[in-house]
Amino acid sequence: MLRITPQSKTRRLRVSGQPPRGLDSLPADWRQLLKRWVKRGGDSRWETLKGDAGVGRQNLAQALLDWLLDNGWIRLSEKFERAEWWPYRVQFQEPAALRAALGIADAEATAANWHSQRDALPPDTPLLDTLDALPPKTALARADLASALARWQGEQCSGTQRDFALFARGATKAITSAEWAWLGEATDLGEWGIERHTPLLLIAAPVTLQLPQGALDLAACTDFCALTPATLAAATSADGAPAHWQLVENRTSFERVARIRAADAGVIWLPGFPPGWWRETVAHLLALAPAPAAIACDPDPAGVTIALQAGALWQAAGLDWQPWQMDIATLQSLPSRSLLNAWDQTRIAQLAQSALPDSLSALLAYMREHNVKGEQEGIL
Repeated sequence: MLRITPQSKTRRLRVSGQPPRGLDSLPADWRQLLKRWVKRGGDSRWETLKGDAGVGRQNLAQALLDWLLDNGWIRLSEKFERAEWWPYRVQFQEPAALRAALGIADAEATAANWHSQRDALPPDTPLLDTLDALPPKTALARADLASALARWQGEQCSGTQRDFALFARGATKAITSAEWAWLGEATDLGEWGIERHTPLLLIAAPVTLQLPQGALDLAACTDFCALTPATLAAATSADGAPAHWQLVENRTSFERVARIRAADAGVIWLPGFPPGWWRETVAHLLALAPAPAAIACDPDPAGVTIALQAGALWQAAGLDWQPWQMDIATLQSLPSRSLLNAWDQTRIAQLAQSALPDSLSALLAYMREHNVKGEQEGIL
């Protein structure tokens, strides 16, 4: 039963005397139009809502309006014109329940959901600051990608963007172009072992690789060259070997070292935590051109970890390796340094339980004592 409340001689309010009923009986086209109306807002002119129905669907809009009024979902303001009462303004009742019934996310509920999920994420989850800068709805949709990055790194995975999409969401095309653009702006995907196309080993060395299709003289390159994993895997032997290999983590620093290297030195780019393809490729290279290594990474806990992971390849090949530009004096000489974060502190404690070269043990102790770390780009 409808209640009619006069507001003036030409205005009145009609509202149902019963609580709102369920929407299960609504036809699909009615429900679709209602979602558009609700998304517009809870207080709208009837002419505006009727216009949302589109040309030729005015009868549908009127029928939906009558149903909403009869079933307790709206308060309908009417005005008296041309000897009749006409709908003027529509106000939705219990809008939160209506939005939930239609599957429309409530802004406050979405924000609360994001904050709850945000609090449950480990503090060292990648890209947290970047997620915080997004609208809650978008942050919720992309938080799984940040968690997937952490798992990808923890499992030491590497591959193309499609490989990561399959890993993160179970399908090679499950990450949208907008999400890839966001990831690319938020972080260097190459540092995570995620390449848009085939990854490349950047190298400069006095070595000639023998391949089934011919010889490849690496020393012929002016500064350095880029080899696909498949190219190096196909090499059957090598003529020459460097006096030592130099591994450099920072890309800019690698390029500088490669350009000024001694004629008998080999230089390889170490792309952060060494991905699987890199480890396999470098292991094969060591079998063809063995030599000891000097490994230079950021003088911070992550850099120490990266150096140890790369050095393990030389240990497995029975070759010597030593940290390079990773000592207390180097850290002290940097023009700028930064404070350790929670992940750094945890990583230092974990590394302290491992057998380390003396210089790295001393470096970690100094970092912990002085709460400081640095970046390689200020060194090389």
